[in-house]
Amino acid sequence: PREKRAMDAPTPRPEAGFTFGGVRLAMALFGVALGATGDVWRTAAQREREQELLFVGSQFRNAFMSYYAATPAGQRRYPRVLEDLVEDNRFPVPRRHLRRVYADPMTGAPEWALVDAPGGGIAGVHSRSEAKPLKTGNFAAQDLKFEGAEHYSDWKFVFESRATVPTTQRAPTK
Repeated sequence: PREKRAMDAPTPRPEAGFTFGGVRLAMALFGVALGATGDVWRTAAQREREQELLFVGSQFRNAFMSYYAATPAGQRRYPRVLEDLVEDNRFPVPRRHLRRVYADPMTGAPEWALVDAPGGGIAGVHSRSEAKPLKTGNFAAQDLKFEGAEHYSDWKFVFESRATVPTTQRAPTK
């Protein structure tokens, strides 16, 4: 009977150590892959927020232009607050130059940094984010000034009327 008991006792197998080492290696590789996937996801999310910032900024720029253009000639002015773009009460029937005051895609906050207009009011907006942009080139024509910007806060979406922008004129040729 004693011999039978000795045979029933588990004996250490060299394969068990190999399996444990293989599982540890697999877990380490899985962790590295998961970390790399997180970086790719984070970069993709930042690129998406950049695209949204360019879209929203363009909407603001167009709204400033629409507000300015809707004012009778000789009385042109910029909005005093961003809400004036959403509901312009200067007319008997209020006008909408912007659907809503969008949140800043880079910060997630509804507050924007404002660009003062000459003579008062607001001529534009920009993000408050000091993060470094991934996009540094290949901008649309109206956003060419953003090339090489160090921070998202350097992307200023401003409407400048021709009356406030100095222009060079040629002398007429005969």
